[in-house]
Parts: sequence; structure tokens; C-alpha cells
Amino acid sequence: MEHIQIAIDGPAGAGKSTIAQMIAKQLGYTYIDTGAMYRAITLKALKQNIKLDIEDNFEFVKETSFEFIDGALYMDNIDVSKNIRTHKVSNNVSLVSSYINVREECVRIQRTIAEKGNVVMDGRDIGYIVLPDADYKFYLTASIEKRAERRYKDNCTRGIKSDLSILKEKIRTRDHLDSTREHSPLKPAEDAIMIDTSELSIKQVVDLITNQIKEVD
Repeated sequence: MEHIQIAIDGPAGAGKSTIAQMIAKQLGYTYIDTGAMYRAITLKALKQNIKLDIEDNFEFVKETSFEFIDGALYMDNIDVSKNIRTHKVSNNVSLVSSYINVREECVRIQRTIAEKGNVVMDGRDIGYIVLPDADYKFYLTASIEKRAERRYKDNCTRGIKSDLSILKEKIRTRDHLDSTREHSPLKPAEDAIMIDTSELSIKQVVDLITNQIKEVD
């Protein structure tokens, strides 16, 4: 039996994680937040006081375990879903996720998970690197202003103090780093359906994607 794979890509703050999680719940699929894995690796490196600018320091990734349970990420059997959302992790994850040894190991794990059941997987290179043969591919985007506002509200909900103007600059910088990195840069798959979420609610985007899936079926 072949499993269904739904790939959702897009830049930071486009709403892909929330939307992917809702779609997975609605369809009864496993939700895989690949960005959370890179954040978790960054968190682990920070906790171990590893120098982040030396790629060879990340060999520990091969001995690190990941598991998604009910949308939560467990690294080495510990739920790190909350701790990976700090400013310190956010400010360093682009560098860590640019390393080829880190990306190759994460992609291997992500593909293994996808082989075990129906999945909705979101990230920045899912449609053309991780799951190039995914049954459905979507690329979500939005203006920097809208994405910064969403990140600001999300941080407030999590109890994380933020400055909206600083968030805008960080997102602009993150976009540049992600789209220009050497390995697996941020970009839509050639056959992905593009959706600008700037003026759409989360529910509208979820409905748009699920209706598209039903139409194809």
C-alpha cells in the first residue's frame, strides 16, 4: 500500500506549520515539522556550548533521535517543542540548517518517517529535495509585513517578548540566508501550487488546500 505524501514549503512566517498541522489533523495524517528538527539540533548544540560556525562540530546529529508524537517533537526522547522557539535558537537555525551533513541526516530521517504512513510535511525544500515524488505540493508565501505580524502574535501567545520592527528585519535576513544557501535553498518545487496567504485566514488556506486535494482525488 502506497502512502500519501503532502509537501508544504514556504518562508518563515507564511503560516505553513499551523496550516500543515491542521490539514494533518483533518485528514488523520502524521504531521512532520522539518523546521523543528533543525531548531532542535541548534538547541542541542547551544546546550552543549558547541561552536556553531564549525560544520564538523555537528557529527552528533547522527547519534540524535527524533520522533513526532501528536504534533510534538521529541529529541532523544525529550519533548523540545517549546524550547526550540526561543530567540537564541531562531537567530542561529539558518546557519545550522545550511550545513550539508546536518541536512543529509535530517532528510534521511524525514524520508524514513514518510515511508511509514500518510504524512503532511512542511519545510523549505520538501517538494523538490525531501519528497520530490509527493502526491501534492504547495508553496505558501506572504508579505514580510504580514509574516512579521504573525510571528509577533505567536511570540506573544508563547510569552516571548518581541519587537515588531526587529522581527521584520530578522525575517528579511532569514529569507536571504535561506534562499541563497548552497545546499537545498528555499524555493518552490516546479510543480508546486503557489498560495499567497497575506490576505487569507488560516481556515481559508486550509480549505483551499484540502479542496484541491479532494478535486484531484
